[in-house]
Amino acid sequence: MGKDYYNTLGVEKGATDEEIKKAFRKLAHKYHPDKPTGDEQKFKEVNEAYQVIGNTEKRKQYDQYGATFGQQGGFGGGMNWEDFMRATRQGGGGANFDFGVDLGDIFGDLFGFGGGRSRGGRGRGRDIQVDVELTFKEAVFGVEKDLHLTKNNACAVCSGSGAEPGSDRKKCDTCHGQGQVRVVQRTILGDMQSARVCTACSGAGDIPEKRCKHCSGAGVEKSSTSLTVKIPAGIDNGSSIRLTGKGEYGGPGSSAGDLYVAVHVHEDKRFVRQGDDILTEDTISYPQAVLGDTIDIETIDGTKQLVIPSGTQSHQQFRLKGLGVPHLRGSGRGDQYVRVKVDVPKKPSRHAKKLIEELKNELQ
Repeated sequence: MGKDYYNTLGVEKGATDEEIKKAFRKLAHKYHPDKPTGDEQKFKEVNEAYQVIGNTEKRKQYDQYGATFGQQGGFGGGMNWEDFMRATRQGGGGANFDFGVDLGDIFGDLFGFGGGRSRGGRGRGRDIQVDVELTFKEAVFGVEKDLHLTKNNACAVCSGSGAEPGSDRKKCDTCHGQGQVRVVQRTILGDMQSARVCTACSGAGDIPEKRCKHCSGAGVEKSSTSLTVKIPAGIDNGSSIRLTGKGEYGGPGSSAGDLYVAVHVHEDKRFVRQGDDILTEDTISYPQAVLGDTIDIETIDGTKQLVIPSGTQSHQQFRLKGLGVPHLRGSGRGDQYVRVKVDVPKKPSRHAKKLIEELKNELQ
């Protein structure tokens, strides 16, 4: 019976390369023998599956031959288990075998292997989120909102460098400017080399010659920030706006993270949004339904008139073109749909009954 590599990785046959890679990362992390949840046999199976369907050509062969894949050459010149574990013990080393797996990339993310690449530097600060509440009308037409938040910003005294004004930064003596140090751990698989962020410079690769007195060399201070965000017309409840570089500052050698503005739109009893259209209801009398009339309709743009033709049925819907929500992408607006309900008297008078009876005879 042929092996089901898709099932081993827990992905569908039509999964994308990124989905397969993500599944492999997750399972490799779970079953790695050096982990508390480790299982060497399952780790082997996961590795074998990824060697095949993680490579475009091998995957095509596997999909074509299925259970007889092994008879058609199997892994071919691919990496065997011993090669695989030797590469992981060496930290990946940037090894890229013929099935297209870069261990330095995959296991560098999972277990901290350097992969022969410089991973120094702090990268970027933390992303943060704030919530903004809007009225229905503000969401339809857009609005500007002032935000006030307290977060980690670059130190106002040293401008985020961590160095006392007038002094400079120098190469870190611990990591020699790499931002990371290599350590060797003894495991059941042998000595395993990995890279860790340098604690002396926090990954920046350099340190202040003289630390800023205000932030103690961190380059970061918690302070209040005020900014104005423009909410675009047509935004919907649950949407978010990304403000690049407006998140928290991570310290010397880093850039600021992003600020996400989560939008919450209050409901409006008068209007219901459906995509870019607005739905409303109105009530007309029985004579208006029979004879027709012109009535006032409340819209997001104010009061408009709607012509009710004679013979209108209850729950009949009318369209007011261009009175809906502006399209968030592109020009124009949606429409407003008005559903009318005919108000039939529950206890009509004798005179009304007589007139209705006459009308009934007339219509027949």
